[in-house]
Amino acid sequence: MLLRGIRLQSFSLKPHFYALFSLSPLCTTPHSEPLNDAVFNVSALIKKPGWQNNINLKALVSHSNPQFVSRIISLHSRDHVPLCVDFFKWVCKQSTYCYDSESRIQLLYLLASDNSYGIMHKVLVWLINECCTSQDDLLKLMGAIEDMRENVGFRINYPCYSALLVCLAKLDMGSVSFLVFKRMSEDGFAAGGIDYRTIVNALCKNGFVQAAEMFVSRVLKLGFPLDVYIYTSLVLGNCRAGEVDDARKVFDLMSEKDGCGVNSATYSILMHGLCEARRLDEALKLKEEMCVKGCHPSTRTYTVLIKATCDKGLIGKALSLLDEMIKKGCKPNSHTYTILVDMLCKEGKIEEANGMFRKMLKDGINPGTVTYNALINCYCKEGLVVSAFELLGVMERRQCKPNIRTYNELIEGLCVIGTPYKAMELLRKVVNNGLFPTQVTFNILIVGFCRAGQIEMAFKILHTMSSFGIATDRFSYTALVDSLCKMGKMELTGFFLGLMIKKGIFIDEVALTALIHGYCKAEKIRSALMLFEEMVKDRCLTSPHTFNIFLDVLGKEVKLVEQNAILGKMLKHGLVPSVVTYTVLIDGLCRAGDIEASLEMIELMERDSCPPNIYTYTIIIGGLCQVGKSNHAFEIVRTMFNKGCRANNQIYFALLTAMTMKTGCSNRDGFTFTEMDIFHAFRFLDKIREYGGHAFDVYKFLITGLCRTGRISEGDIFIQEMVNYGLIPDSDICSSVITHLCKSGEYTCSLEWIKRFSAYGCFPSFACYSTVIVGLQSEGRFEEADWLISDLMRSAGVEDRNAVSPYIDFLVNGEGPYQSLELLNLLEQFGHNERPIV
Repeated sequence: MLLRGIRLQSFSLKPHFYALFSLSPLCTTPHSEPLNDAVFNVSALIKKPGWQNNINLKALVSHSNPQFVSRIISLHSRDHVPLCVDFFKWVCKQSTYCYDSESRIQLLYLLASDNSYGIMHKVLVWLINECCTSQDDLLKLMGAIEDMRENVGFRINYPCYSALLVCLAKLDMGSVSFLVFKRMSEDGFAAGGIDYRTIVNALCKNGFVQAAEMFVSRVLKLGFPLDVYIYTSLVLGNCRAGEVDDARKVFDLMSEKDGCGVNSATYSILMHGLCEARRLDEALKLKEEMCVKGCHPSTRTYTVLIKATCDKGLIGKALSLLDEMIKKGCKPNSHTYTILVDMLCKEGKIEEANGMFRKMLKDGINPGTVTYNALINCYCKEGLVVSAFELLGVMERRQCKPNIRTYNELIEGLCVIGTPYKAMELLRKVVNNGLFPTQVTFNILIVGFCRAGQIEMAFKILHTMSSFGIATDRFSYTALVDSLCKMGKMELTGFFLGLMIKKGIFIDEVALTALIHGYCKAEKIRSALMLFEEMVKDRCLTSPHTFNIFLDVLGKEVKLVEQNAILGKMLKHGLVPSVVTYTVLIDGLCRAGDIEASLEMIELMERDSCPPNIYTYTIIIGGLCQVGKSNHAFEIVRTMFNKGCRANNQIYFALLTAMTMKTGCSNRDGFTFTEMDIFHAFRFLDKIREYGGHAFDVYKFLITGLCRTGRISEGDIFIQEMVNYGLIPDSDICSSVITHLCKSGEYTCSLEWIKRFSAYGCFPSFACYSTVIVGLQSEGRFEEADWLISDLMRSAGVEDRNAVSPYIDFLVNGEGPYQSLELLNLLEQFGHNERPIV
């Protein structure tokens, strides 16, 4: 059969569907009294005026299954067809058993069994239009139509075919629309002008220009005019096929004196084609030409150009286009704002993205799920989970339903701040809300627990994936392999690699490099070399990362001859040394005591246009300090500062150690700060300033070091001094004070410090807030804990406190390892059971 070839998803009832019938009081046997009463009551009510708003009727049908609904319709099918059609549409929105496409198709089958074809034709047009946003739903419906055609002889009529062609065009299903057109012709229906326009558009959306032109020829033969709609479709088709110049030729043909003319849609489509071909300048010129010719750019026109400028990273140009469209009275829509919010988020401009989001709300435009997800993702990547959950609350209150991607972003955000157990608790909320976790959800959790060092929990999550029928992929295993290699558990690593091979999962360069790193760490250099040689032989090395691992191992063992041999192989392989390669080589030379050669290597980096980074400077400065050349080290620091590179704590530690004449001490900041005289700290601060360093960085280094070793009062001296200089302490400084106080249970002092920091305009980390809040609650000091929760929301910039309030307790307290294991077992059991229909 013709349509059988397009039935990508055959229709099948849910295995638990009939089991649910027995749960409803309306679903007893056909001859039982309760069913007759219910049928009679509903049948009587739908005959009354305004029945759609009847509360009693809504209550009666709220749990009606398709079998019950079909009995109501069959009673009125002969005399009240319009009523039956209206009831069908209405009940599909009211009954919890008729929400989804499969249940509606089941109802369609029941109508077919009653030979209610007149009603079916009318409701099918409605069902087809309901599927215009989902290819899967439409294919299921088409599969059911084909099944009924084969088994009961049901044929759809012309309005159904016409609606189907329109829906297929909207869903970019050109090849399927062609098959439907052929079936339509075989059934004896003559296509009208609108149908031909629709199928030309459907084919062009998939870039099938030649097929579309064949239909254009047919249109001409039948005497239908070639209007702007058909020509615009051909412009679109050529653009989709990547033939932008041909699209321009069609456009020019339309623009001729005796042509059909072009409209705003034609311009927008051609501009989009030019933008896709990376010809942005031509697209912008076309916009100017459009204005000159008196054709006003539409919202779509500007949105296309804004998207293209954003893709090229031209933030200023995108924002100027937004200003231009607003000045010309062209209102941005949800898609326009979403593009800009997403761009600003990707650039890390959270404040600007939030401002754009607020402007969107102010303009009365309801953000969609995609907009919320972009902003939530941005907050989560920065660890701003309170703001992310505030946005979730706003989203829910505005009746914009979060999807699984929304929750994936939030789960990842909780993992970013080191609370994967809270992420597990959120997963339970996801499942309770009727959403199923995806492969991405589980992979995020696996990575989160691996980063937290909870390998056993990560393994359990991997095992749970099969319970939900979700296949594992290389990302699922690579995180585990990498973590196990870092822990030196090579036997267990081998087990997981074996599982990957058994499942047919390709072991990529990332996993193999992690394995080599694990062998090196476990001092199994021979095994690492054998694997490395195989990778070189198979030419599966695409970056210098694997070579860098060997160079690093050999450098740490001061085996410079062997290190040079590996470097030679790397160059022979055609790979260019990266800044990491040079840094590893410099580290080896420093360990060998050859400081002069290290300095020469830095000069070589500059000549090769591979400037040193902060890690390179850290090694060379540390090496100079170790051999007592602190003056030379400070000169390197001056060079580094002049090049705009800021020092890190390791550099400051090496310099401070050298200044305090403790070059032989072990590399532990606790030792230096415990023994250090406060005079040395002030002297060090002055010297870094003298060499061009950032005062804030030095203050932060000294304060955090002193506070971590319990010298809070001396740290406070530097805090007051930096505030006097107009420098505001950051979250790390605040947290260093609070963390030390919390370790000894000094929650009163912690609270006082938070209030003081708050007055300075700075706030500790979310983790510190949580620790103090929980500590105060454990001491029964609930009012102070509540004040701190309010301060936490203020520090996070929460504007809608009611939106985030339901999540605060969850975020602050969360769950621990035991609860998460219990939760995982529950989820596993849930995965084995059927998902209920809601």
